[in-house]
Amino acid sequence: MSSQHTEALNKLIKAQREGASNWLRYWQEYSAFDTWQFWFHVIMFVAPLVVLYFAMDWKRALQLGFFGFNVHVWFAYFDDFGSTQALWTYPYKMVPFVSHSLGMDASLVPVLFILVYQWTIKHKKNYYLYTLLLSLFLSFVLKPIFVMHNLFKFNSWANYFHLFLSYVVIIVLSKVITDIFIRFQKNAIEKDVHDKTTKKRKKRSLIKS
Repeated sequence: MSSQHTEALNKLIKAQREGASNWLRYWQEYSAFDTWQFWFHVIMFVAPLVVLYFAMDWKRALQLGFFGFNVHVWFAYFDDFGSTQALWTYPYKMVPFVSHSLGMDASLVPVLFILVYQWTIKHKKNYYLYTLLLSLFLSFVLKPIFVMHNLFKFNSWANYFHLFLSYVVIIVLSKVITDIFIRFQKNAIEKDVHDKTTKKRKKRSLIKS
């Protein structure tokens, strides 16, 4: 690594540290425990998890949890990208060390999609139709309410339609990846059953002979 390369990298690291320090000071002054916005984020994080505990079909816990984790990861990626690129900002946060909303990314959004996904499985409904409707609600109803109460702020060219597109990508990726792993699991179980059946037949044939 050249000296010029090292110097450029050190400048970026210094800027990152200064930015993190500035966000912490901002949070302590405007978004800490003495603000209603902080407690709103706490409730937004805790309440959906409580609802999920009582509403989830625990017989499908692994499938639903895997799907929900997919939603969480992809949504966090999109939200983190938008926040770090200054396309949008969460003026109030529960945790000052992340650029996005922990309550939205790790609880509210994944739980809502898990419950809709579970409902579509149980009632044999079209997954993409109902998750699309939920995406429309989150993008064009919930987020404007957040903007109205200064809980979310657009900074640049991004708008609600871009948020909606990100949800569309998320619901497709999460469903496809979950289906792929369910198929892998099903194939492995079928192969195991087939192997056991074959072994039993071989044993029977040996006994008869």
